[in-house]
Amino acid sequence: MSPPADDRLIRRILRVDHGGEYGAVRIYRSQLAVARWRTPRLAPFLAEILEHEEAHEARFRALMPARAARPCRLMWLWGVGGGALGLLTALLGSRAVLACTAAVERTVHVHLQDQIRAVSDRDPELRRTLQEILAEEEAHLAFAETRLPQGRRGWLEPPIAAVTEALIWLSTRGESARLARALDP
Repeated sequence: MSPPADDRLIRRILRVDHGGEYGAVRIYRSQLAVARWRTPRLAPFLAEILEHEEAHEARFRALMPARAARPCRLMWLWGVGGGALGLLTALLGSRAVLACTAAVERTVHVHLQDQIRAVSDRDPELRRTLQEILAEEEAHLAFAETRLPQGRRGWLEPPIAAVTEALIWLSTRGESARLARALDP
């Protein structure tokens, strides 16, 4: 007998969010290592964001056992991709670091909002966790957006957002796209 669809959705949400936070930790860890010598004025922001992302990863991991969720099979891809993206953008400089943050956070923001709506009555603890994490992610996005030139997204943001979206889709086996369509009014 297969598990109820609600349980499967919640497990997939936890799997992708945990994987995404794992990737985010690798992005910011790489950026911080390079920023200390390349763009030191961003180092305090990156250290703070890294701390948040590590806490988010731990929170999702802690929710997994009670919901019979396991880590994403693509953890290696989240890790390698995050580390490479962090290193590349840090070497390109502060504008690339901020563009990376904006692209990733903007993409994740949409998915977190969909997830909050999807689990609102099904799993109050997960809903609260998602809302609290979304608030921190919004602060990361606001920081990046206020420091990027007005009206210019830059060439890096679209490909970073597309790769983030693709990893989310792969990690949920397409569930993220189905969820977004189902929640559209």
